[in-house]
Amino acid sequence: MSSITEVSTEEKIKDAARKIFTKKGFLATTIRDIATEADINIASVNYYFRSKEKLFEFIMDETIGRLFNKIEPVLNNEEMGVDEKIEICVGYYIDNILENPDFVFFTVSEVMSGSLTNLSMVNKMKSLEKSHFARQLKALHTAGKISFHPVNLLWNITGMIFFPFLTRPRMLESGYFTSEEFTALMLERKKLIPIWMKQIIRVGMIE
Repeated sequence: MSSITEVSTEEKIKDAARKIFTKKGFLATTIRDIATEADINIASVNYYFRSKEKLFEFIMDETIGRLFNKIEPVLNNEEMGVDEKIEICVGYYIDNILENPDFVFFTVSEVMSGSLTNLSMVNKMKSLEKSHFARQLKALHTAGKISFHPVNLLWNITGMIFFPFLTRPRMLESGYFTSEEFTALMLERKKLIPIWMKQIIRVGMIE
């Protein structure tokens, strides 16, 4: 089998998996679903990725990499202020998760497991803790310019992005939203979250 054929087959499998995982969710997706979407046999999927879990983790590794390749330069830009970094990174984050809704469930399951097993996620989380953005927030708190611990700001941002996606499967199943309506709401939220964060920072500032 030529390398060109191998790359082509792997990409077909990954593209099909992203589409089915996004449409049906991880638990409801089967290897047969992915093989059918990719128009290949089940044995080929197992040959390249061994299991649905391994394929999902591989896709999530790529997703994490693409996201952090965008946000890390922003977080470490010493010319940008906190507000600007929040606005840009929230936009990147929401756009990324809209393309990969199960990323939220993957992240939550990793955190709730008690021991992060995904090395890519562990390394990226460590890089966030050492970023210029993290130092900016810590400096505001240390200097007594904000009355709250900066981690509360990070928790708020994460919660405001993650929680809607955690409720998404139930909302879609119940017919409360269509997929298109949910996407429209998240695009609206992409504009609102930075505004809300700026207000929180302003209110928390010590005169």
